[in-house]
Amino acid sequence: MRDVLKGIKVVDLTQIGAGPTCTMLLGDFGAEVVKVEPLSGDIGRALGPPWYSDQSPIHIGFNRGKKSIAVDLKQEEGAALVRRLADQADILVESFRPGTLDKFGLGPAQLEQDHPGLIYCSVSGYGQTGPFAFHPGVDGIMQAASGLMGLIGTAESGPMKVQAPIVDVFTGYVAALGCMTALIERSKTGKGRHIDASLFGSAVALQQSAVTAYLGDPVQPAKLGSAAPYSAPNEAYPTADGWIMIAAYMVKHWPRFCSVIGRPDLTDDIRFANSADRVVNRLELFAQVAAAMKTRTTDEWLPLLEAQDILCSRVAGYEDVIAHEQTQFSRLIATMEHSSLGSLKTPGNPVNARQMNAAPFAPPPLLGEHTRSILADLGLDAGSIDDLLKRAIVSADAGR
Repeated sequence: MRDVLKGIKVVDLTQIGAGPTCTMLLGDFGAEVVKVEPLSGDIGRALGPPWYSDQSPIHIGFNRGKKSIAVDLKQEEGAALVRRLADQADILVESFRPGTLDKFGLGPAQLEQDHPGLIYCSVSGYGQTGPFAFHPGVDGIMQAASGLMGLIGTAESGPMKVQAPIVDVFTGYVAALGCMTALIERSKTGKGRHIDASLFGSAVALQQSAVTAYLGDPVQPAKLGSAAPYSAPNEAYPTADGWIMIAAYMVKHWPRFCSVIGRPDLTDDIRFANSADRVVNRLELFAQVAAAMKTRTTDEWLPLLEAQDILCSRVAGYEDVIAHEQTQFSRLIATMEHSSLGSLKTPGNPVNARQMNAAPFAPPPLLGEHTRSILADLGLDAGSIDDLLKRAIVSADAGR
């Protein structure tokens, strides 16, 4: 599948997380991705600590397999170069505020006039139209605005967020899906499409079941920590040395679970007669189960639970995740060889992961690493390229 988009050219005018995730995925499937960066580089290059050697994990994690050209869009000659790149592209992905690229002749309506087959994908905070279209947004802001932050934590905790930029990444997948769908449509109609992917919309979609529940019964969900609002037991319990997440709410699993933890009497307790009763009396149930779970270590409990087909997992740290047998078997961690950092590892592509990640990917580019070769492909000779470099229209400097 790594060559399914071979021959497709992508111009990437995005920064930080969501847009770069989209274009990285397109590159994983074989598209040629040209990352157009300002002379100072994608903002994501400077985000840290922590650092991956001397570079940001934001840049390393979201930009494998791309080529980089550094261009000053604010100068007309720089904008003209990017318009030439767009003329040769199948897909352009951008993450500016709506209307910003119109100033440089790179708006969707402007490019469509000369390139009606171009798929133009805009990634933004709230979308391209509507009352909040011009409001900026990043992952944490969207976790708050979408209600996601309101689900996380406990009644005693303050607002909490998912530390991994989950909204950025999911929006990148949404945008990539839109681009792929538009490619299929174009193969039938010959026409491009403007894809509008917003962090806000994606964050709301992440909460499909929770928002659906609210629409059916408009009560703000309680902050339940690791518990599920619709079933019990379905949360993390403390052990003698850690935590185990347990989902034993199904009819056949509940009595088995009670037997394993040495509390078969819980099945006769009217408060816990069925899953709905256990949800209502979750705090009482938690106290009973937690007391039993604390009598053994995580490693002692896991085989006992698994022997009875109880759904469970240790609450893992990244050391556990990287060493996990399934991580290793499925090749969920991809490798790359970087010119200055040597061997790099990041999460790979999750689609058919064992096959997709079997061979190393091309590394994320240094800033302006491919400026000269990209301009040469546009037909510029060495003298013209040197002149652009001298006048700081473009940059070929490598590094963070």
